Amino acid sequence: MDRPLEELREWQRPLRAQFPIIVDHPDLAYLDSAATAQKPRAVLDAVQRYLTTSNANSGRGTYPWANATTTLVERTRDRVKEFLGDRAPDRSAVHFTSGTTEGLRTVARDWLPAVLTDGDEIVVPFADHQANLSPWLEARQLLARQGIHVAVRPLPYQESSGDYDPRALAEVVGPRTRFVAATHVHHVYGGDMNVHRIRRVVGPEVPICLDAAQSVGHLPVSVADLDVDFLVFSGHKALALPGSGVIWSRGTRGPRLRPGGWSGTPNTAGIAGLAAALDWLDAAGLDRIERWTVALAARLTDGLRRLSAYEVLGCPLSLPAGSPVQRRRSIVTFRHRGVNSNDLGFILFSHGFMVRSDGHCQAGTEGEEGSVRVSLHIHNTPEEIDALLSALAKLQ
Repeated sequence: MDRPLEELREWQRPLRAQFPIIVDHPDLAYLDSAATAQKPRAVLDAVQRYLTTSNANSGRGTYPWANATTTLVERTRDRVKEFLGDRAPDRSAVHFTSGTTEGLRTVARDWLPAVLTDGDEIVVPFADHQANLSPWLEARQLLARQGIHVAVRPLPYQESSGDYDPRALAEVVGPRTRFVAATHVHHVYGGDMNVHRIRRVVGPEVPICLDAAQSVGHLPVSVADLDVDFLVFSGHKALALPGSGVIWSRGTRGPRLRPGGWSGTPNTAGIAGLAAALDWLDAAGLDRIERWTVALAARLTDGLRRLSAYEVLGCPLSLPAGSPVQRRRSIVTFRHRGVNSNDLGFILFSHGFMVRSDGHCQAGTEGEEGSVRVSLHIHNTPEEIDALLSALAKLQ
């Protein structure tokens, strides 16, 4: 067993026991946390407690339940800033959304057009999640209808690894570059995309919007260290409920984000669950969660590279467990050289493994062969990885 797994085994075991759906299905291995994460008992209890003791609308009443809900929403805004390592919370803002997709679209629709003029350029990823491409293209179309023509430049990638290519980016960025969109952890390749390198290339004045759907709740995230202007994530991938999400905005490079339209009733139950999820993650220790899932991913990639029938997507140098290059986070994606990925997904479920098997909403891959994605969280175990490798070996 790898050293981190040995060292953290006794820490991990009681945490796994706090996920009711995992405990109640001992014969199944849930390996799809990048799509949606399972919920610990503390989150489920917090939502039930809120709905049965103080459920009301926020900012629309003066009776005790309404006041308690309003306080919950505002305290959770502060809690998000604290969780994200915001060192200047008085100068930032937190807006609640239904998830990452809506959050990115809000930035594209309600903030970006105001900072662009005819002839400006933006740089966006064309091989990350579709949610981090479509909104920026939609913003360009919106501006074009107003007679404002904005050039969209593709964020360059390294062909061998799928990481961003900062050297090539230096050739893309110019004096009319006004905005960059990027991803923190890639949802297919599982790599940290090294956003700090993007900041060094684009300089100190260009706003950066970061899709953090696959990092928040999986590893420590510091907006101070990342030096971005927007950070967007989904609650349901961070142990909270579906339909909850966050836009964190700095508001120092360009105007403050002011979402358009009337502000309706927020997802108060989702916000209650989000606050509980952040508390649970902090108590468990995100640094240890990251060590655990990275070690599990290394165990899986090390095993897959020994099976000639499989191709692992992403940087090939990160496959061996002893590799000195940057480790994959909690995501490993692969293909069988002779079996269709959808068929492989059905076969694996027949053996008790729940994985994602399709194109994973990756932009620019329409019509291409899909792949199988294994995504891990704190409730997964080395035994599940070994059993998965054994099942895959039988399919060679």
